[in-house]
Amino acid sequence: MSQNTGKPQLSGQLAIAAIQQACSEDKAASLATTEMMVREAAAGGAQLIILQELHATQYFCQTEDTRIFDLAEPIPGPTSERLSGLARELKVVIVGSVFERRMNGVYHNTAVVIETDGSIAGLYRKMHIPDDPGFYEKFYFTPGDAQFNDGRNGFSPIDTSVGKLGVLVCWDQWYPEAARLMALAGAEILVYPTAIGWDITDEPDEQARQLEAWVTVQRGHAVANNLPVVAPNRVGTEPDPTGHSDGIRFWGNSFICGPQGEFLARADDSTECILSITLDRHRSESIRRIWPYFRDRRIDAYGDILKRVRD
Repeated sequence: MSQNTGKPQLSGQLAIAAIQQACSEDKAASLATTEMMVREAAAGGAQLIILQELHATQYFCQTEDTRIFDLAEPIPGPTSERLSGLARELKVVIVGSVFERRMNGVYHNTAVVIETDGSIAGLYRKMHIPDDPGFYEKFYFTPGDAQFNDGRNGFSPIDTSVGKLGVLVCWDQWYPEAARLMALAGAEILVYPTAIGWDITDEPDEQARQLEAWVTVQRGHAVANNLPVVAPNRVGTEPDPTGHSDGIRFWGNSFICGPQGEFLARADDSTECILSITLDRHRSESIRRIWPYFRDRRIDAYGDILKRVRD
């Protein structure tokens, strides 16, 4: 006798779109581009549409400027409500990105997941915050909470009508712990909205190494957790407002890969585009049956992973 869990059974196929766009100094113009591309993706049959990190603005973290906090907004707020209207109209799930004003003095780099009815399915506030030349994010963003008020770990997937989304953001993508915790909590897809690019003055060989490292580490998370990965990144050259550097050339190369790290779609380094694929939901289960990493984990021997440095 079959058991009714009270939840609808998901189809074996899921149409996913990842949007790669350039961003304008004009927030309204950036959001207009986002909306146009979301509509195009939905018209092409996408059920889940994933946007890049901070898609409403240029990447403002190249410099430290208190005036930038004026760009932050609450959730719900103008950007999330615009995305909610789109999701409701188009009957799609959208993963967007908002510079969130949680309260006066507390701001987050937040991924917001919008359901097909326009409701907010959940938020993920970026946990790992970089502070490097051209990426001064610690000035702007408070790290996400390690625990939610209901006791869940900060690395918890967001349950939606298209499945459980393990949403992480940019710098989080370099940390295997984040991907593994999402997988252990039942994530069915790992999602990495991103804004990453090159220092224009770097030598071509160094730029190539950086790009390859970025792609490889995320494909590694797919392989190690038997999960598909979706990583949309922006394109375009954005100047340093201070003039102290030549700015950042965002390297695009957005991609979607399967649970063995296989490329399902990949963009170039300069073109605004929509990556569209149809995902086989059952593939992760098939792979885990033949590569049972989770079965063979030695959790009794991993205690030192909780130490900053192993002495």
